[in-house]
Amino acid sequence: MKVPHIVQIEDGSARGLRQDAHEGLLQARAAIAPKFFYNALGSRLFDAITALDAYYLTRTEAAIFAAHGAAMAHAVHAVTGPHPVMVDLGAGNCEKAASLFEVIGPSAYVAVDISVDYLRQSLLALQREHPALDISGVGMDFSQRLVLPAGLPGVGSGPRLMFYPGSSIGNFAPDQALSLLAQMHRAACGGALLIGVDPPKSSRVLQAAYDDELGVTAAFNLNALLNLNALLGADFRVAQWQHVALYNETASRIEMHLQAREDTLVTWPGGQRVFRADERIHTENSYKWSPARFTQLLQEAGFKQVRRWSDPQDAFGVFLAWG
Repeated sequence: MKVPHIVQIEDGSARGLRQDAHEGLLQARAAIAPKFFYNALGSRLFDAITALDAYYLTRTEAAIFAAHGAAMAHAVHAVTGPHPVMVDLGAGNCEKAASLFEVIGPSAYVAVDISVDYLRQSLLALQREHPALDISGVGMDFSQRLVLPAGLPGVGSGPRLMFYPGSSIGNFAPDQALSLLAQMHRAACGGALLIGVDPPKSSRVLQAAYDDELGVTAAFNLNALLNLNALLGADFRVAQWQHVALYNETASRIEMHLQAREDTLVTWPGGQRVFRADERIHTENSYKWSPARFTQLLQEAGFKQVRRWSDPQDAFGVFLAWG
């Protein structure tokens, strides 16, 4: 049996993350990127979020894959050939990509995430299930630069299927999303992109999805403070902060914040900040894209052809883009 090939790219190192966190906390309006959610505990908390009734995104997307996976694979193969290299961006537990292995038939699988620590066990289990498949895990902050390292088993310069499910593209502002999609277009090497996108819907539905009654999303958000403590040597005290989620209708996005319950001084080597009561750290955006506007964005990023599948209620969409 083969074993997964594991690579941690230096750009995703603790040093780079520390610098990003330091700069974000010292902005006029403090903000950190969603990548700071994903230490080992944060990844497990996100898995728990996807099991919540209110969090419709994961199960709706999974239903679309189940209903239309064969049609998607046929369209992919027309572009890439019958056995593409599959590059899974923000792979997490790898379950979404693995659910498509039977229809896609990848010749090699590359799981990309901010750190390989959480990926490792998932990749080992996946390798046992697919002993002949070339499997790689790459720890990389692909939001900064999406270039796969050389020498990954089974990964050449031919067409690839880039896979970015879960509407994670919504974490990026429109100009950032355009830049990332353009990088995906280049990284596909003449292949295709399969991407999940959440369209706008009622504020009631969105609010429930990002501020659940059990408090799992709140724990996920607050855990970012523990991650900052570990990365920066900061002294955030979780009890002094609370989770806030709100729908910004003008920008068509859900926002997540951490709000100080009281005045608090936070220090870390090389920096400090006084947060006043009710002051916020902006931790995440989740933009909601209409099908027409996202199609336009894909075309602006360089893709010439676009196809979309949805559920019967049109609550979620999966796009295939190529050319």
